[in-house]
Amino acid sequence: MSYNTGVNTDEQTKLLRWARAAIEQAVRGEPVGPIAQTELTENLCAPQAAFVTLKKHGELRGCIGQMDFHRPLWENVRAAAVAAAMEDSRFSPVQSAELPELRLAISVLEPPVSLTRLDDFDPQRHGIIVQKGMRRALLLPKVAQEYGWDAAQVLECACRKAGLPGEAWRGPGMTFQVFTAVDFGEAKSED
Repeated sequence: MSYNTGVNTDEQTKLLRWARAAIEQAVRGEPVGPIAQTELTENLCAPQAAFVTLKKHGELRGCIGQMDFHRPLWENVRAAAVAAAMEDSRFSPVQSAELPELRLAISVLEPPVSLTRLDDFDPQRHGIIVQKGMRRALLLPKVAQEYGWDAAQVLECACRKAGLPGEAWRGPGMTFQVFTAVDFGEAKSED
């Protein structure tokens, strides 16, 4: 199966609009409404994983993904948007008053592949999934890009996110997967 993360500008605009609408409906306690079939394109219906990141005044307010490579992209984006707003355990659920202050970003992910040599990990291009036993965490490529982190910094952060010591990536029993992502988001407000 071929994966295409190249959603065009019109499709990106639709995904952002649908994600915001889903968040607003969820925050108001309403069911998430349907999408008109006429708005769906082949790219939007293709099975693709996605993460939705919420920021408020430039600070992280929620980020959750749907790593389902069998469900249509548009469905994964809406589910991830609602989860990022309402279910991210690091934050309280988004409140109605916050909605105008939120900026959404979407990351469309390629399927992860196993990484056998850590030297092949490029933190400016790859996202990473680290796992040891039942502990697992994922960092999107944009994290290293935004913070200017090198491979060691990304691996340490991913290990801590998984509930492991930061240096665990250097030890035995770790597995690693990498992936790439296409990122796009709402324009920043002019306030």
